[in-house]
Amino acid sequence: MSKQFWAIIAVIVVVLVGVFAFTGHKSGGSNSSQAKVSNHVTGKGQKGVTLLEYGDFQCPACEAYEPTVEQVRTKYENDIYFQFRNFPLTNLHPNAYAAARAAEAAALQGKFWQMHDLLYQQSNWQQWTQSNNAPDFFNQYAQQLGLDVNKFKEDFASDAVNGTVSADLAEANKLNLTGTPSFFLDGKKLDNVQPSLDAFTKLIDAEIAKKAPSTSTNSTQSQQ
Repeated sequence: MSKQFWAIIAVIVVVLVGVFAFTGHKSGGSNSSQAKVSNHVTGKGQKGVTLLEYGDFQCPACEAYEPTVEQVRTKYENDIYFQFRNFPLTNLHPNAYAAARAAEAAALQGKFWQMHDLLYQQSNWQQWTQSNNAPDFFNQYAQQLGLDVNKFKEDFASDAVNGTVSADLAEANKLNLTGTPSFFLDGKKLDNVQPSLDAFTKLIDAEIAKKAPSTSTNSTQSQQ
């Protein structure tokens, strides 16, 4: 057969490979777009107030805020809901997306918050954030938490977990977020809130007060 014939065959093969690759990419994107945002909530929320954080596990600012966030979660355990969503800034933090996947994989075994806390634990954080193979550390944390490590590894690499992280990212982008941590109190973004318990307390107490029945209303009702 002529060289021209084989050249035509080669072109056809390249075109077909490109079509299949493009189709596969579209299919993956479609699955991701159908994924739902995460729903990691702790606290009893008796006052009907929600504090939401968009965080990046590898972000130094998020790690610096974490002791304060933990104090807030403890102080308002009965009063508010605290929610966390993933916003890994992959252009700045190469291990951030993998850490978000680790947290989501742990969530599938009911241990999101435990993995969240281990990832932010200072001694751990210093190690995995600087590692060239962060998943090795995540597997150790999974074992430490008593998870089924094989299932954890499977979930970590799954489309479902990837879809959840991607959905959180898409939601953050809709909100035009540019940095982490980003906090929202009952849907209102908190700008420049300082990493101190007092700063959060003032904001949360004010929001709780808005939802509490006024004294005059209670007095009127009691007289009736």
